[in-house]
Amino acid sequence: MDTKAVFTALYDVCEENAAFFSGATKGQSGDAAQRLVDAMTIIQEHARSLEPVISGFAAIYHHFDFDPHVPANGYRSLVKVVRCCLLHIIHKGRYISSNRRSIFFRASHNASEMEAYCSALCQLRALLYLAQRLLHDNSHGNLFFQEESGLSQSFLREYASMHKGCFYGRCVGFQFTPAIRPCLQSIAISLVAFGDNYKKHQSGIGVAASSFLTSGKYAIDPELRGQEYERITQNLDVHFWKTFWNVTETEVLSSLVSLTATTVKVNRALSVPPVAFDLPLAADPTRTVTLCPPAAHLGPGPVQMRLISHELREGQDSEKLLALCRSEGGPITISLGLKTKRSPPSPWLVLHFHGGGFVAQTSKSHEPYLRSWSHDLNAPVLSVDYSLAPEAPFPRALEECFYAYCWAIKNHNLLGWTGERVCLAGDSAGGNLCVTVSMRAAAHGVRMPDGIVAAYPATLLTVYASPSRLLSLMDPLLPLSVLSRCLSAYAGTDPQVEKQVEKVSTLSMVKRDASLLLRDFKQGASNWIHSLLDRGSAGTCI
Repeated sequence: MDTKAVFTALYDVCEENAAFFSGATKGQSGDAAQRLVDAMTIIQEHARSLEPVISGFAAIYHHFDFDPHVPANGYRSLVKVVRCCLLHIIHKGRYISSNRRSIFFRASHNASEMEAYCSALCQLRALLYLAQRLLHDNSHGNLFFQEESGLSQSFLREYASMHKGCFYGRCVGFQFTPAIRPCLQSIAISLVAFGDNYKKHQSGIGVAASSFLTSGKYAIDPELRGQEYERITQNLDVHFWKTFWNVTETEVLSSLVSLTATTVKVNRALSVPPVAFDLPLAADPTRTVTLCPPAAHLGPGPVQMRLISHELREGQDSEKLLALCRSEGGPITISLGLKTKRSPPSPWLVLHFHGGGFVAQTSKSHEPYLRSWSHDLNAPVLSVDYSLAPEAPFPRALEECFYAYCWAIKNHNLLGWTGERVCLAGDSAGGNLCVTVSMRAAAHGVRMPDGIVAAYPATLLTVYASPSRLLSLMDPLLPLSVLSRCLSAYAGTDPQVEKQVEKVSTLSMVKRDASLLLRDFKQGASNWIHSLLDRGSAGTCI
């Protein structure tokens, strides 16, 4: 259905329903009928304003595609989201037309549905006007507006003024495939119920248990759920999100998940002591560079990892590796004994960095799919439990992940790996660490990874406005305010002044984080170049 056909269908169904309910007799459903008429009328007004805007974007958005074979960019996404909203309204309007004479028709419920999508359409209209300004003010062909003043400030002010509750109530996930909407609704209900009980119990599992008992009211009242979701995402600090995301780390829930996960023969938590070691330079293997252990903020300390392997491979039950194992209070899950068959080392190793916004989760919460990876890829997986912000801000996590990468290369014989090929994998914050670890490897002159699998990584930590970033203003899982708090914690913002640096200043701290990151890479590159030029300084610690 093309754009003109979508708007024509919308006008027709709204006009027809408005005419019907305008003639409804006064009675028990009289107020609901008037609400339906008002909602249909306002939807038409928004649509008439949006139609030329949508047509304008449809005429030019192909110029911003990556190439003819990848028809995707932020302007396309914005138009698609608006179309999804319009199609939902058309579908609901046709349902009302077909069932409005039935004795089972609930006029009040359907009025609430139309009002919710009317509110969503109003907010999308505001986003499209901001996208129009971005298109007009930006230099030709650029998606990002690379100034923090002007449009980028408008971007943040728009977020502050938006009524975002409509995107988290009845309309939650409308822009995604219908199959995922129940999951998003469940997450939204869990989140607001958890927020309702936050700080009433000392343990995360206690809050989760109470949340289960109080979640019913948010399931039956989508408007209340949307209001609470907006309040939580706008006001609660990063410690709330750390607690919420870490619910899956509790022993009860992780044990339940493990029952259905793929069985593996090796699943051991490791604690690698902070000891400096040498690695050969990629450009000249006869020369080495010394890698020092992580030391930022917390001082030198061990790096925590988890080794998962579907098969017991040579080296994985060696005394040297077992000496690094740390107890997690559960049974030993590594196959031991002289009669146990040991498979030869794998040519591949997957080095995994978990997500969690730099502030939450560990390898344990990601363990189910890591087990599947080890089985499907027939390769060991080493997942790094890096230190988390705000207690350990940048660059501690990067230091630990880079140290783990170099340690794995140095000690491949302990991991059931030949040392031939290594792939970095991570999601969200872990995707960022995949990229930055690779950059640090290049800066230090050591071996680069053979591949990177970075799922939705955080890569551009600036306040620059772009059309795709407008969509973060209504994201059902990680809206802009939550993302800002996580990045501020990673950047080292003082939590006591967190509320004072909300919105614009919070994201300004992210710019400082990016500057520190670039400075760190430049310093590493300088050290690498000097090590190549100075033949007598091969043992310098970096």
